[in-house]
Amino acid sequence: MSSSANTTVSQTWRPGLDSVGSRPFLRSYDSNNAQFPFAHLIFDIVFVVLDSVLLFYVWADFLSSNHGAAHSQPLHGGYLAFLLAYMGLITLSLHAQGFYSGKRRSTYDESVAIAKAMLLATIFLSFFVFTSGSKSVSRLLVGMDATLITFTLIVWRVVRRRLVRARIAEGHGTRNILIVGAGKVGQTLARYFEDDKDLGYVVKGFLDCNSSNRTDRMLGDIEDLHRIVRAHFIDDVFITIPSEREIVKKVALAARRDHVNVKVVPELYDGLAWKASIENAGEFTIMALHGEPIPALGVLIKRALDIFLSAIALVLLSPAIMLIAFLIKLDSPGPAFYNAPRLGYKGRPFPCYKFRTMVTDAELLKEALRNRNERAGPFFKMKDDPRITRFGRWLRKTGLDELPQLLNVLRGEMSLVGPRPHPLDDCAKYSLEDLRRLDVHPGITGLWQIYGRTSPAFETSMKLDSAYIETWSLALDAKLLLLTIPTVLRRTGY
Repeated sequence: MSSSANTTVSQTWRPGLDSVGSRPFLRSYDSNNAQFPFAHLIFDIVFVVLDSVLLFYVWADFLSSNHGAAHSQPLHGGYLAFLLAYMGLITLSLHAQGFYSGKRRSTYDESVAIAKAMLLATIFLSFFVFTSGSKSVSRLLVGMDATLITFTLIVWRVVRRRLVRARIAEGHGTRNILIVGAGKVGQTLARYFEDDKDLGYVVKGFLDCNSSNRTDRMLGDIEDLHRIVRAHFIDDVFITIPSEREIVKKVALAARRDHVNVKVVPELYDGLAWKASIENAGEFTIMALHGEPIPALGVLIKRALDIFLSAIALVLLSPAIMLIAFLIKLDSPGPAFYNAPRLGYKGRPFPCYKFRTMVTDAELLKEALRNRNERAGPFFKMKDDPRITRFGRWLRKTGLDELPQLLNVLRGEMSLVGPRPHPLDDCAKYSLEDLRRLDVHPGITGLWQIYGRTSPAFETSMKLDSAYIETWSLALDAKLLLLTIPTVLRRTGY
């Protein structure tokens, strides 16, 4: 049965199964570690433009009320030219101060650097504007604009820092790291990351072959890298024993196969580090030997669409949701909604909201029915499950029992498209390779729901989930969302 199912799946979804390993995992964007400095540049440009335009119209109103000038005159050519030149000089000055390189600073140092960049940009531009004899821009207006932009750039960075700190405190935006080498450098690096929690790094432990470096946080030897990366959802491997060249090469190659980033607290290597970039992790200088490409803009768009579409759907479908809840209460005793414990992104448990489709003591009856399981592998499913209510059976066939998960999407625990979240007891039976599906947020719909919903093979589900992770794109998400509609109408679930 499994072989047949897999043949059908591969014929239906060739791109996913044929290209496993060709694309990076879909990972969350880590804003605190400045992996997307382009976004910071865009924000700076937007604030410069908004401040300058706002100030211009306030200035125009002031002139109109006090000197009889034209009220709220449109931006004239001289001021537009000034604005464009000023915007370019400010961003160049900020770049010269290291604002788009990922360098970390204290709030005070960052504020001083912004003030320096603004002063340089203002002096440089003012010199050329006012020595040219142009009278289209007021000197007072330039000074006010420089003050307002300086204040805005400082405030938005302070606010961003606080928001990032709050997200990290809640466990969001963090990166799990593994340190190779438990010697003095490795221990110092771990302490630094743990003392400065704003960096967002969570030290899971150490790997080391040297018996003299044993600590209570030792996770194993170098040979255990693959197992530990999977079991602890490692994002970055930091190597602190660069003199051990063969170990460095071995770790770099193994981590690359597991799609995790490899960084070295550095030295130079024969061939291995050619063209490698130097980065900063706080006060530590590191050398990036391999970086897993992250479709950062795509991930941001995906999350924005999740929020927008789930919010719209909840509003439009609220009458249907209330009607379904009422019919559930009529059909059988018990609550209309059910919070199903599930494992989500990076193995984090969350309550998965669903309409109740079973009797209230369904979980207690589950173990007694294990021998009738029709799914091959860890998870449990049977077509004629006696625990399912009459109305619940119809909800399952249509997939409407999953409508409340739109709230999970809005909360950021799920996505509209992704692998289905499995129950905790089923996840406990995962192999190390199966944990791979937890590298992304689970979804309401996905490849399995459309192409493999009726297949009992656990292997089929995993292949489809892997295909989705490896070949993800916004176009694929759009296609799967559209294909979900006829799948629901066909009522193929159970």
